[in-house]
Amino acid sequence: MAKPKILLHVCCAPDALYVFGLLREEYDVTGYFSNPNIHPAEEYGRRLEEARKVAGRLGVPLVEDRYAPDAWLRLTRKFKDEPEKGRRCDVCYALRLGRTAGAAAADGFDAFGTVLTLSPWKKAAVINRIGRQFGTRCRVPFLEADFKKRDGFKKSMDLSRSHGLYRQDYCGCVYSLEARRERSR
Repeated sequence: MAKPKILLHVCCAPDALYVFGLLREEYDVTGYFSNPNIHPAEEYGRRLEEARKVAGRLGVPLVEDRYAPDAWLRLTRKFKDEPEKGRRCDVCYALRLGRTAGAAAADGFDAFGTVLTLSPWKKAAVINRIGRQFGTRCRVPFLEADFKKRDGFKKSMDLSRSHGLYRQDYCGCVYSLEARRERSR
């Protein structure tokens, strides 16, 4: 019997490496790199290249969404002063999960999900709620998960080190980059 096909939103290679490994037992996994939040464009390119590397190593197809940072900026600008895990992040999750759900529905996937819940800086309950909403809207089930549980984040860090992957030190958006620069001053 064929495994159900899942389209899995990928934010970065280290998270994808761990979650692809977890899900491949139960699903026919395809990655979906949709991250208009990543700034600057050079960082976007670096993260995409690392995601391609992981997908290639594991034999997982990787679909690449178009990079459209202007739309992301328009949607999040009024929340620019929100802290990490604030409303700006919720808008960002919704944009990326909506695009993933739409692609999953259009391409006949059995489910969709995201690796975002692996990060301790991401709110799994909010991500899962948003995912369910888009799953209902697009008529494709959302895989609810909190991949950071059972030491998932630590395991992903160990795996990314052993594979020599680039690990970013900010979520990717211009606002978190500015906050990181402020903290380091």
